[in-house]
Amino acid sequence: MTRNILVTGCAGFIGSNFVYQCLKEHPDRTIIGYDKLTYAGNLENLSNIPENHMDRFVFIKGDICDGETVEKVFQDFQVDGVINFAAESHVDRSIEDPTVFLKSNIHGTCVLLGVARKFWLRKNNHDNTHRFVQISTDEVYGSLGSYGYFTETTALDPHSPYSASKASADLLALSYHNTFGLPVVITRCSNNYGPYQFPEKLIPLVIMRALLHETIPVYGGGNQIRDWLYVEDHCRAVDMVYERGKPGQVYNIGGNNERENIELVRILLAVLREETGDKRINEELIRYITDRPGHDRRYAIDSSKIQRELGWTPKTGFQKGIQKTVRWYLDHRVWLDRAVLGTSRRDR
Repeated sequence: MTRNILVTGCAGFIGSNFVYQCLKEHPDRTIIGYDKLTYAGNLENLSNIPENHMDRFVFIKGDICDGETVEKVFQDFQVDGVINFAAESHVDRSIEDPTVFLKSNIHGTCVLLGVARKFWLRKNNHDNTHRFVQISTDEVYGSLGSYGYFTETTALDPHSPYSASKASADLLALSYHNTFGLPVVITRCSNNYGPYQFPEKLIPLVIMRALLHETIPVYGGGNQIRDWLYVEDHCRAVDMVYERGKPGQVYNIGGNNERENIELVRILLAVLREETGDKRINEELIRYITDRPGHDRRYAIDSSKIQRELGWTPKTGFQKGIQKTVRWYLDHRVWLDRAVLGTSRRDR
């Protein structure tokens, strides 16, 4: 497969984890990291790249909506692969200001697709030497009842401005494959967790507030169900899709770890209390707050296609993944404290 890969959103949670894994596992690849460095994108997330890998990593600060800069990157580095992690991703923020999500998630994806088409499909020839992986989410499918799973053929039914923007980007990406022959592949994952996640998302938010002995907000009764996927397992799946996924196809990536939100919070508190020995970290910190508008009841994802076609399965069990995640945040309190400085202290 191609070797000069543009990884957008490289300083964010999943993007930075992918950079580490890709540089480690593929010594023949060069990563061109591209990130706008908004509140959730932090260069400190990439500060642990080993010295012997730095000659294969280049960072460029830029916005995927800036077509001129994206074209220059393609020209200067002869980009022959794109993995688009760049996105506004927090549902609550999308409810407060949908326009930011429309710009980044839809227009930004359109810019990347357009530039890739310009450089890869000269003379309108179909191309088999490049690959564009669009990173999406299970939230584009909407909400499930008590039974069943999302599959790649489930109709899209987004319920928030965030998920609507991602569904739109998915359809746009597929249209570039169907219309122009651009080698696009889409991945849709369940909820990720692990190192470097910005503390507005549920797991790092619980850890952060518990360590500060602050109340932990839980929407409604906390009965919303999510499937949890350890970020390193997700990154392995994306790598497999980049290498061997079929253009024009969608691949679901799930962890097969469904938990109610309130159960997850209680597990986190128990692990934190055991790891720190701090008895003040307990369920008395939990505060139930008014549910957010359009809050989906359950997500659960069928990963049988990627398992069958590419041989991917998650390696990290839920309890092990949670323990590894808690220990990482405890070992990186400086990182967490700095992230807190840029985080609103209001309940989410």
